Amino acid sequence: MTYPGMHKGVNQYQQVGAAGAAFSDPYRLIEMLFDGGIDRLAQARGAVLRGDRAAKIKLIGKAFDIIGGLRAGLDLEKGGEVAQNLDDLYDYMQRRLVSANAKDDVEVIDEVGKLLAGLRQSWKSIPLEVRQDPAAAAAREQVVSGTGDAGVAREGGNDESVEGKA
Repeated sequence: MTYPGMHKGVNQYQQVGAAGAAFSDPYRLIEMLFDGGIDRLAQARGAVLRGDRAAKIKLIGKAFDIIGGLRAGLDLEKGGEVAQNLDDLYDYMQRRLVSANAKDDVEVIDEVGKLLAGLRQSWKSIPLEVRQDPAAAAAREQVVSGTGDAGVAREGGNDESVEGKA
């Protein structure tokens, strides 16, 4: 789940004191990126309201890079429509931040912050069992819904992996 393009967003987050980012599990890392983006946007909002142009530019740039890191972490081939929709949403957020930066628009900053907060909340709602073994959880869902037999051998005690059955 970690991709080279994500490192810029992770680096932005690490520079502000999240040293544990390099050692976090992939799900926690994404959550930390959401948190970092939301924090930078809140700080950028304050900078706009104070008239601190230099801080606003810096903070919006950091939020932009964090969103870019989230975007770079998408696997558009494996993620299908969901990944494409997220890519489109991240692209929209980045374009809105360019506009917010140019116009000193706190409403746009707030809009992007709310979008990130919604994604963060959805991300946090992923069950622990899915976080620990996404392939097994997907296989169990297929069995329960009757759309496939992946994972049946594993649950029955056979040593075949889910990947081998799919």
